[in-house]
Amino acid sequence: MYQPIIGTLGFVLSKDHKKVLLVHRNKRKSDHQLGKYNGLGGKLETHEDVLQGMKREILEEAGIDCTDIVLRGTVNWPGFGPNGEHWLGFVFLIKEFSGTPFTSNHEGDLVWVDVLDISNLSMWEGDKYFIPLVLDADPRPFHAYIPYKNGKVVDFSFTR
Repeated sequence: MYQPIIGTLGFVLSKDHKKVLLVHRNKRKSDHQLGKYNGLGGKLETHEDVLQGMKREILEEAGIDCTDIVLRGTVNWPGFGPNGEHWLGFVFLIKEFSGTPFTSNHEGDLVWVDVLDISNLSMWEGDKYFIPLVLDADPRPFHAYIPYKNGKVVDFSFTR
């Protein structure tokens, strides 16, 4: 039976939309994602919908309020977790926010990265497949399938 962990993942754009706020996961030595760059987000709580969960995660992790947030798509990550857990993620683009982002949080340093430089960062292999879909101009949501085995992508596909 497929019983994924439900999560949210958000990519916050700078005011000029040329940079994205990412977390460099460099704080916890036991972190499954240690050393990698990623968007902000986490597990959905039982009392919230995915939009509420995304806004809560952004507030907790970056200290900012989302004022223009768009669901860009979903990603099914079978086998992604450190023990082969399955994840289903709702991926958002935050086009506007209020407040000043933290410079770090409990997972790592928060950094603004030029949109054109994202693919050069240390990140999960699958991120390089779906992040361009998050940032492209196509208004249609995407739905990606990126299975992992032993920390490696074994397939990639998406539909719109």
